[in-house]
Order: sequence, then C-alpha cells, then structure tokens
Amino acid sequence: MELEVRHLRALCAIADSGSVRKAARQLGMTQPSLTTQLHRIEKALGGQLFFRAATGSRPTPLGHVVLSRARPIVADMRALVDEITAVSVREQGARLRIGSTSSRVVAGWLRRLRARLPGTDPALRIDVSANALLQMVSSGQLDAVFVHEVLGAPLRVPPNLDQHELIAREPQFIALPATHPATAKEVVDLADLAGDPWMVDPTVDGEWAGLRRIWAAAGVNPRVVHGDYLTAADLVAAGEVVTPCQPTSRPRHGMDIRPLRGDPLAVRLFMACRSDATLAAPPEALFADLTASYTEIAWASAAYRAWLLRKGDGGLRRGLASA
Repeated sequence: MELEVRHLRALCAIADSGSVRKAARQLGMTQPSLTTQLHRIEKALGGQLFFRAATGSRPTPLGHVVLSRARPIVADMRALVDEITAVSVREQGARLRIGSTSSRVVAGWLRRLRARLPGTDPALRIDVSANALLQMVSSGQLDAVFVHEVLGAPLRVPPNLDQHELIAREPQFIALPATHPATAKEVVDLADLAGDPWMVDPTVDGEWAGLRRIWAAAGVNPRVVHGDYLTAADLVAAGEVVTPCQPTSRPRHGMDIRPLRGDPLAVRLFMACRSDATLAAPPEALFADLTASYTEIAWASAAYRAWLLRKGDGGLRRGLASA
C-alpha cells in the first residue's frame, strides 16, 4: 500500500478531533471505513499510530513522528488547491462557499443568496462540528459559516474570523413522543423527563457538556442513548426516547415539541467569515439574508412562534436584538 495525501489527511483529522468517529464525520466517511483505512496505514508503516481508549484516540510516539511530517504536506496540498480554486474563480466568475451545522434555516439562506447573486453558484457544506467549520473558514476552504455555540461550552473561534451574532440565546426545545404525559403541558419541566431515556449525539460540539450541566442543576440523572439526531427523530416518534431539538424543528407524526421551563439549554447563533476575505457579497449582505431566513423559519414553527408570543415579542427581529 502506498500512502496518499488522503491517508495523511485522515491521520490529521483523527489527531485533531481526538476520535475516529468524529474524524470520519468530518471526512464524510463511515467510522468502520476510516477504522479499516487506519489499520491499513498502520500496517504499511509498521506500527500503531494511535492509542485507542473510551475517551478517544491520541497519537503514539510513532504517530507523533508521522503527524509532524504529514501536517506540512496536507497544508501545502490545501494551499495548492486554494490557489487553483482562486484562479478558477477569477476566470469563471464569482463563487461563494458557505457552511452550516444542521439547521432548517440553510435552505432559505441559499435561496436568498442565489437571488442576490444571480451570477454566483453557492456551494454548501453541512458538518456536525461547528469547530471544524470555523477552522475551514480560517484556512480559506469556506467563505462564511452559520454555527451554534452551546452556552457554557465555548467554541474554538480562530482569531482571524469576524463574528456576526444572529441571536445571543436561542432556547433549545425537547422532542418527545406524542403519547408522553408531558405533552399535556404547554411548557415541560425537566423533572417530567427524568425517567425517560435521552438520545444525545456526543459528536455535536458542546452538546453533551450542556446537557450534563442542566441535568446536574435540576438534580436529575436520566438514562442516555448515544446516536445521531436523524435516528433520534425516528425513535422519539416510536416512543423510545426524548431528545433536545432546535425550536425551529418540524415535528414528525407521533412526535410533539415543547419548550423546557426556564429555557435551561440554549445556544448562541452566529455567522463567521474571515476578516481579510474578499467575498462575492459583503458580509453584511450575507448576514441580512441569513437573518431573513431565520425569521421566516422561526415564525413558521408553531412551538417557537408560541414561545415568542409568550415572551411578548411581537416581532422576531426585536427578539434577536434583545435575546
């Protein structure tokens, strides 16, 4: 087996994320595929590159040696691709590369960007890791990203990025089976869910830490099921679990969405772009389209609309400024 740049990129991703699972999601691979690839690389190099433990993966001494050589190669290849892309953009016209963590806001944002920039073909990347997206903007792989930061679990925002805050404190709601007794309430208490298994995606930056914090504050210790939120929606509808969700989430058949009393779990939403970047449109224009898309989705969500009205907010833009 001959080592290729993609193999070195995989090793760097494992080292940077501290987990084969997280690295696989960043690389768009399945965990078993990346594990198999890692085994082949280790066999080719003649030694173990990472110590595997329940807490993650960390480089062995041999791994540190390999990574010290791999990182410059990966960086040079990324720079080459960026340079070629820049030449292509100059020759073919403007291009906009945006990214986001999972959000229903993205479709409306893309629609508005296409209308604003008819000569531009926006490219989109969705990633479970906000930190990974921010690093991609910092390195020039993306132009702007829309991410969420769990309060109490700060993201690692590179110093060369400008932040445009959409909302300082967006409440996170709870998705629960339509047959759950707590659906009789307009607002659910954490104590109502203490006996339910909660599905949590531990690869979402800050999510696990945020949930542990609010459970400890409420004095509850629910059972936890690790998985992804796409699977969680199916299990909620089947009556198996409850799970946190964005207030703009759309309930499926067999599922209800409710706010949590006191809004203990919240996130900060912001757009980030490089301070020195020359974009197809000014950052203020990108942010205006993002804000309009968020406003549209928020008012289309029955649960979120009811929450906003209970808070006395007659217009979401006012709520965005004062949240």
